[in-house]
Amino acid sequence: MLLAGALAIGVLAWFAWQRYVEPPLSTGIASGNGRIEGVEIDVATRIPGRLKEIRVKESDFVEPGQVLAVMETDQLEAQRRQAEAQRERARIAVGSARSLVSQRGAEREANVALVEQRKAQVAAAESRLARSEQLARTGFISGQALDDDRASAQSARATVAAAQAQVAASDAAIAAARAQVVDAESAEAAAAAAIDAVAADIADATLKAPRAGRVQYIVARPGEVLAAGGRVLNLVDLSDVYMTFFLPTAQAGRVALGAPVRIVLDAAPKYVIPAKVSFVADVAQFTPKTVETAEERAKLMFRVRAQIPPELLRKHIERVKTGLPGVAYVRIDDTAAWPDFLTNGLVQ
Repeated sequence: MLLAGALAIGVLAWFAWQRYVEPPLSTGIASGNGRIEGVEIDVATRIPGRLKEIRVKESDFVEPGQVLAVMETDQLEAQRRQAEAQRERARIAVGSARSLVSQRGAEREANVALVEQRKAQVAAAESRLARSEQLARTGFISGQALDDDRASAQSARATVAAAQAQVAASDAAIAAARAQVVDAESAEAAAAAAIDAVAADIADATLKAPRAGRVQYIVARPGEVLAAGGRVLNLVDLSDVYMTFFLPTAQAGRVALGAPVRIVLDAAPKYVIPAKVSFVADVAQFTPKTVETAEERAKLMFRVRAQIPPELLRKHIERVKTGLPGVAYVRIDDTAAWPDFLTNGLVQ
């Protein structure tokens, strides 16, 4: 009886081993353990502030540009109103400065006309002085009259110099007024830039999805005050999913980019997921302890990435999950045929 029971147990164990053990692979196919991964994106605040609301839940699918969360913007709105007031004041200053330039220009024209008038007076005074000097030599006028004409000519010359000085002063006043225009225009441009900066901050207070994906987990909650760069939630891009696995040197050296891969997950062994090699490390490294046995960890291994086609991911988007462990099989010989367990149940 004991012998029969032992034989029965042995037969059952043999059948169980045949059922669950991995079938032998040809030398043209290599395999490695790995885990399904996806590109993760941390949605974070660019500026500090208080989180007002979150509009998604964990496991929600989101589209590019969809609003995920909103920060409070009361302080930013006040800053924008202040910047708008400064811009309006700068606009008024620009108008006043330009009016002053026009006024100084009119004053200069008046001073230029005054110079011409004073020159005419100088010409008249010098003509009268010349006649007086001629008459004085013949004794027809007194010496006092000659002295008066000389004083008048000298005074007329002085008024020309004064008028020319006023023209120079007008030129300086125009230059100063133009400088005020430039300063006022700069202040207006600075205020406009401040408005744009605040508007950008207000826009960034609405956190949007940078790409399509699924919400993995939410970090912050409404009412929390976050610093700049504070994480609000985490997305995983389900259109960029892959498995990373490791191969020894002899096999990794034969792997070509674009080589076909078959992935079998521990959670769904009946399904075979097609993929392609998208990356092979050019530097060897030790295999992580969570992937290989203690003996194999002592060997240098190369990291390989198998990319799942985006169109296949979109077709089965509801079933795509990251973090699942499994085995990746890669064809390192183009002439090698896939075994039956990697062709049956191929996901399409």
